[in-house]
Amino acid sequence: MKLTWYGHSAFRVETQGATILIDPYLVGNPSWNGGWEGPAEGVTHVLVTHGHDDHISGAVEVLKKSGAMLVANFEICMYLVGKGVGQDKINPGNIGGTVDCGAFTTTFVQALHSSSSQGQGGANTYLGNPGGLVLHFPNDKTLYHMGDTDIFSDMALVNELHEPKIGIVPVGDRFTMGGAVAALACRRFFKFETAIPCHFGTFPLLDQTADNFVSGLEGSGTKVALPKIGEPFTL
Repeated sequence: MKLTWYGHSAFRVETQGATILIDPYLVGNPSWNGGWEGPAEGVTHVLVTHGHDDHISGAVEVLKKSGAMLVANFEICMYLVGKGVGQDKINPGNIGGTVDCGAFTTTFVQALHSSSSQGQGGANTYLGNPGGLVLHFPNDKTLYHMGDTDIFSDMALVNELHEPKIGIVPVGDRFTMGGAVAALACRRFFKFETAIPCHFGTFPLLDQTADNFVSGLEGSGTKVALPKIGEPFTL
């Protein structure tokens, strides 16, 4: 499995039979100035955890160019259909559900957050429940993108049901759990082989490093991968 981080929570995942963009914040992302066109090349699926602009901005452009399948909750799917994404390209689900994506499956799991999109004049559009996404591959390790969330005790059930080996974990504090709490979540509820911190350093309001997460997982047996933005790495 090859991953590329574009800053914040945006990841490209390349595996056998699929090239996936998760939370493609590729337009207006202060951490990424490389445009959306390159990350969109060859994309077969776009997955979205929730509807905030720092997770969904860039999705329309990528989906229109690539013709990829959109996997998100029903509200986000219909919201993006209203912006020109083909209705035949959506694969909606919701918390607890699993959808077949061809080369893999996606299960929607709980996240403690909110989900909306701010339009002109400051009006918010409700975009359903926020979630995390568990990706099961037939010939690769199970990956869990937590989305934006705090720690919650039912993470234990996510681990029991899915046994993810790769965790993409928000650590930036203020809008999600901070690094120390995120490390506690990984230690207490999961047996990740590799944990990848995200949702930090993008804006001044967030923690600027993942140092608290890294130190919190020292000695845990979980490897922390700190990718460089825009540089692919293999797990």
